[in-house]
Amino acid sequence: MTLLFTTTNYPVNALIEDIAHGKIGLPELQRPFVWPNVNVRNLFDSLYRGYPAGFLLFWDTGAAPGLKGIGANNDKAVPKLAIVDGQQRLTSLYAVIKGEKVLRENFTHEHIQIAFNPLSERFDVADAAIRKDKAYIPDISEIWKPGTKLLPFAKKFIETLNATRELSEAELGKIEDSISRLHILPQYTFVALEMVSSVDVETIAEIFVRINGEGKKLNQSDFIMTLMSVFWDEGRAELEGFARRAALPADGHTSPFNHFIKPAPDQMLRVTVGLSLKRARLESVYSALRGRDAKTGLDIPERREAQFALMREGQKVALKLSNWHHFLSALTLAGYRGKKMISSETAIVFSYVLYLIGIRDYAIDRDQMRQAIAEFFFMAALTGRYTSSPETRFESDLATLWQLPNGEAFLSKLRELCATTLTGDYWAITLPSQLATSASRSPSLFAYQAALITLDAFALYSPIKIAALADPNLNGSKSAMEQHHLFPREFLKQQGVTDVKQINQIANFALIEWPKNIDIGCDSPADYAPTLDKTFSAAQREQAYFWHALPHLWWEMPYEAFLVERRVRMARVIQTAWKQLTGDLPESEPSVLSIADLIASGETDAVEFKSTLRTNLHTGLPDEKIHLAALKSIAGFLNAKGGTLLIGIADDGEALGLSNDAFPNEDKMGLHLVNLVKDRIGDVFLPYVHSHFDDYDGQRILAVRCEKGPKPAFVKDGAAQRFFVRGGNATTELIGSSVMDYVKQRFG
Repeated sequence: MTLLFTTTNYPVNALIEDIAHGKIGLPELQRPFVWPNVNVRNLFDSLYRGYPAGFLLFWDTGAAPGLKGIGANNDKAVPKLAIVDGQQRLTSLYAVIKGEKVLRENFTHEHIQIAFNPLSERFDVADAAIRKDKAYIPDISEIWKPGTKLLPFAKKFIETLNATRELSEAELGKIEDSISRLHILPQYTFVALEMVSSVDVETIAEIFVRINGEGKKLNQSDFIMTLMSVFWDEGRAELEGFARRAALPADGHTSPFNHFIKPAPDQMLRVTVGLSLKRARLESVYSALRGRDAKTGLDIPERREAQFALMREGQKVALKLSNWHHFLSALTLAGYRGKKMISSETAIVFSYVLYLIGIRDYAIDRDQMRQAIAEFFFMAALTGRYTSSPETRFESDLATLWQLPNGEAFLSKLRELCATTLTGDYWAITLPSQLATSASRSPSLFAYQAALITLDAFALYSPIKIAALADPNLNGSKSAMEQHHLFPREFLKQQGVTDVKQINQIANFALIEWPKNIDIGCDSPADYAPTLDKTFSAAQREQAYFWHALPHLWWEMPYEAFLVERRVRMARVIQTAWKQLTGDLPESEPSVLSIADLIASGETDAVEFKSTLRTNLHTGLPDEKIHLAALKSIAGFLNAKGGTLLIGIADDGEALGLSNDAFPNEDKMGLHLVNLVKDRIGDVFLPYVHSHFDDYDGQRILAVRCEKGPKPAFVKDGAAQRFFVRGGNATTELIGSSVMDYVKQRFG
């Protein structure tokens, strides 16, 4: 049996000195210290009482004596031993005994103050009360400061305490003994296991896990960062400094801070590795950075230096703030506005690698590259491209995109990856299926929100744009942009839908300003939606219904059918935003024709003339047949593709005006039309019929513009319900099975 380690007894003071002189690499004081201060207190208490405090695990780096670290400003010797297990304990000991500050996870520096009561032999984390209590040494670091002499230190403490109360001889002896024991605490001896340099990282990781039970497992980035701390400490410090500055809002100076990601050092390491070495799997990167020969298993310094040289050049580009922020603007271009809309930070990291490859290795124009990456990120975020086996997927992407002949080929291949992912079947089948979820952090939900921002949409029933509500600079106790249940929870429960996952389907949510969300409460959609719907103009309704993926009269639909239909429409919205992002949208539809243009074109499938609304010109009296004629036209347009009825215009286009109908005023005529539609066709169609008065050829006319109806429109004619359809330049009545066939085809 060959042992993979040697055992060494290390007094604490020897460990501290070896760390100070660089023999043992402690990859922070500079690295975030995660122990709470009470753990530090407990450690010193254990050492003081002579309790066991665990093993230390070191790894022999194999560095030659006197070898200096990589970097122009690095004159520090490469440590012979790197810490694998025991970093928090050694950081605690070093920080307190040396009086050094530690770096916390929020990247603020802290001086850990551990207090000691010599009479009770109690250690405590110093606070304001303890610092005032003369029974405590408020900061035990003072006892190990250079120049501190034990006897004068103890004498001064006793004099200060004695001034507050008289000490007995026994207490004086107790204090002197306790301070003496505290002073020699650095003589405590740890048992250290030193792994030989030939041991691979997998074995070290396995040993670490077995020693720590189910504690934190080491990953490949841990080993690479440790390796950097050994051979290129300057580079590791750059990564951690970048991460530290990115976590805190800028104070007027340029910084990596942004609203999308607070990158950890290992995430920026992936960027450096991807750009420099064109690798995604960190496992292979570790061996490369060690310069290890695959056949002999030996580390070759020249290979190591060459790999670190590539890393050094790549990291300069990766951490350049102008590159970082220009890349992040691609996410904004894709419609994303902040961390709350990001389901995968890995997609950001890998997209940044591709951006950097484009501008550095292929010399692509930065704005062109930003546009291409905006498209790629939208695709990757929408599909969760890097959610499962991210290293494997990105390794494949790198292989596809690397070593192409030129930048044009790179951009073409990048867009090809998007096109082969976002196929017709994806939009029609896969995406609606992905939207069938209640996950609040669904990639498809965030993509839908990004799509609405890209399309410059307004929040539902609101004059405020979603982009404004999604502004990450807005802070408040409640989000300005609420996800509102279209079918409220309490209403659904009353209908027997009690499954929370079913209630919270993302297809049941719409973006709305939160005050309206509160107003709506738990009303039935049939109670609140029609009222809000009537505030829309025809154009506003069409646009809002498209943006928010709402079928007409959606509040009348069964809940399950509504969810299915809305998912399809949400997918269509995302696809439209994708087409806009990629410049693939068709030209906009022509504007609405004027009254003069409509009359000049004559009667068509979308235009019909009527001389009067109610008066028979032969008798000069109101006639029900004239009413019916107007209603037939309106219903015919509703049942077809919409159109305009012009009242006061003869069949040949002559302007007759409205005087023949003999209404007291235009308001009365308009109200008469509304009541006619309401009573004979149905009030549900009122929002789809829009009338206004206009001038033409010296006469006033009434224009009645009809939208495509949301459901079949029947005209009540006595006891009968009649169905009309506009086709060509005539309105035709359908009867019997023809009605059923048409309704099935037109309204599905």
